[in-house]
Order: sequence, then structure tokens, then C-alpha cells
Amino acid sequence: MAKRVQLVLNEDIRKLGHAGELVEVARGYARNYLIPKGMAYRSTPGILKQIKYRQAEELKRLAAIKQDAEKQKLALQTIGTFRIEQKAGEEDMLFGRVTAPDMAEIIANISGIEIDKRGIDVPDIRKLGTYTVEIKLHPEVTALVKVEVVPE
Repeated sequence: MAKRVQLVLNEDIRKLGHAGELVEVARGYARNYLIPKGMAYRSTPGILKQIKYRQAEELKRLAAIKQDAEKQKLALQTIGTFRIEQKAGEEDMLFGRVTAPDMAEIIANISGIEIDKRGIDVPDIRKLGTYTVEIKLHPEVTALVKVEVVPE
């Protein structure tokens, strides 16, 4: 009949949890290892209230970040089509291609919105024409923008 105790972690512990989380562990593990090494401390009703308050604040912060991403999506979609000028040769083939850093720069110049190039999914653009580019602004918010590639 092993009893478990609730502890609050002071630091990230692999396979157990992150700092500030409430975890349940065996009494011996808590008494002989986690508490003496300062990795965790016992939970009390006051500490549980603090944890709930911090979690609520974190949820508010994450909701604000998502709301900002929604605003950016709306701003990008109201702009409509982004226009990129590239050198082109025969049969409308580009010298080079349009890449994610190119898109991030164009978006920043036109809209003033700084977007991480790693969040931009550019199709293989090697010809002049109109393409759809997917921009991941947040894990739950994705914007689709049109890109028109024209000759210089």
C-alpha cells in the first residue's frame, strides 16, 4: 500500500515535470531525493492557490498571444496579394526561386508585420505567376496569402 505525496517542483525534472508544476510521487522518492536536493517542496493549501493563480495568468497570456496572431492574420488577408519582382528568362522561368526569407522580407516591407521565416511554407516557385503561401502565425492560426511573381 504505497502512499503518494504531492510536491511542487523547483526545477525541470526529466520524465516528471517542469518547474512550478504540482506532481505526485512516492514518499521515499520525495523524502530521500527530491526534497533534500532542493528539487521540490511540499505542497500546502496556500501554495496550491498560487499554482492555480499562475496557471490562470498563463492561460490569459496564451490567449493574448493567440489574439495577436488573429489580428495579424486579418491584416495579412486585407492586404490581398503580395507582389514580388524577380528576374525571369525564357518561358517565364525564374533565375533562382522565391524562398521563405524573401517572403518574410516582402511582408515586413509592405505590412510592417515581422514574421519568422520558419513559419512560412512557400511552394516551389520557379515560374512567374500567382501562388498561395501558407503562414503559420500561431500553432492554431494559419494565414493563406496570395503571391504574384512578376518580371523585373
